Amino acid sequence: MQSMSFRIHISQPYHPSVLRLVILATKLIFIDRRVRCPSSGVESTSDTDMLIRRSLQRLSVVFQHVKMTSSYNFSTSAPDDVILETIDTKGVITLNRPKVLNSLNLSMIRKIHPQLTAWENEPLTTMVIIKGAGDKAFCAGGDIRAVTEAGKVGDRLSQDFFKEEYMLNNKIGTYEIPYVALIDGITMGGGVGLSVHGMFRVATERTLFAMPETAIGLFPDVGGGYFLPRLGGKLGIYLALSGFRLKGRDVLKAGVATHFVQSDKLADLEKSLLAMENARAHDIGEVLDKYQSMSTDIPDTDFVLEPHIEEIDRLFNGDTVEEIVHNLKMEGSEWARKQLDTLSKMSPTSMKITLRQILEAETMTLQDVLVMEYRLSQHCVEDHDFYEGVRALLVDKDQSPKWNPATLEKVTPQKVDWYFSPLPEERELKL
Repeated sequence: MQSMSFRIHISQPYHPSVLRLVILATKLIFIDRRVRCPSSGVESTSDTDMLIRRSLQRLSVVFQHVKMTSSYNFSTSAPDDVILETIDTKGVITLNRPKVLNSLNLSMIRKIHPQLTAWENEPLTTMVIIKGAGDKAFCAGGDIRAVTEAGKVGDRLSQDFFKEEYMLNNKIGTYEIPYVALIDGITMGGGVGLSVHGMFRVATERTLFAMPETAIGLFPDVGGGYFLPRLGGKLGIYLALSGFRLKGRDVLKAGVATHFVQSDKLADLEKSLLAMENARAHDIGEVLDKYQSMSTDIPDTDFVLEPHIEEIDRLFNGDTVEEIVHNLKMEGSEWARKQLDTLSKMSPTSMKITLRQILEAETMTLQDVLVMEYRLSQHCVEDHDFYEGVRALLVDKDQSPKWNPATLEKVTPQKVDWYFSPLPEERELKL
């Protein structure tokens, strides 16, 4: 039989891990062909053609998977996904992926972090402003779909994304220059990490805040363990377990934002901030206070959760999720039943690690919290629910995740302990 050779032409730059998958699949396909039709045997031309066609059909399936996977590019870089400007003595960061609600990817993190360091090391820099392009979102979260796709094939993005994101969160939380986040629009997950640890957070009537991670098999990371228990009472536990969404002025009243300015005044606010000379934190605060006082077109109503604060503090006061569920069942009110229905949709594993995360973080530093959260993130990548939650809510969008374990009772203390267990020394987050 005549030997065959072929060449595969790849028209776009795929990630190395994806290419390795294709090469392996190609080898397996043609090894399979050799096993079925060894060269020492006699085979007809039609048999050979049929086997080649089948092999190529199977290879096309692999390439289709590669094409789908590479659409996320495993968080590859685009030159303008974030815009970094120095205007006089101020730094301005614009998250520039409006078509995907400015979701944060590794490329953006690797541009923002060193620039923040450069501005911090420049004695003349007096302020940094961060905002999102478009009018829908500041940042709707991290690009977790890319992270889960990478995790499926063992790509390092599932390690690097979380590690470098948390390092950026720590930089913001310890930043020596006044940091002003204009959180206009959707601000969730990774977007919270880019804002909440900074000195000033300015919400608008379009701001939509949430930490919805228990619905996707994750946990409120990016330092969520640090800021959530510091919101007062059990509000942080409630927001973390339920993923409850805060809007507009309620983001300020919950303590997530430091100021509220209506969106049609943001452009003028930014101009005023950029025009400041020798701006100090106190001076910046006065400018923000001024624009807040001018934002009277948006009605100032009572905090949306005010009628339920007493219930939240009482019913979400438990050392275990089972205790909180029991409290809600015993309460029996319509509000309590709604909370039970919400919690029943969340990953039981996520809820258990989230509650322990927040309870333990009450007395921890931001750095210690981020180290703990990195361990949690890596164990999420090694387990089931993170992938299943992303599939059900973001990929297939059937809204029907199949959690494993499926009930709180089946999530053992040993499993929760494993989530909090240290990583190998070389993999630990070091701040």
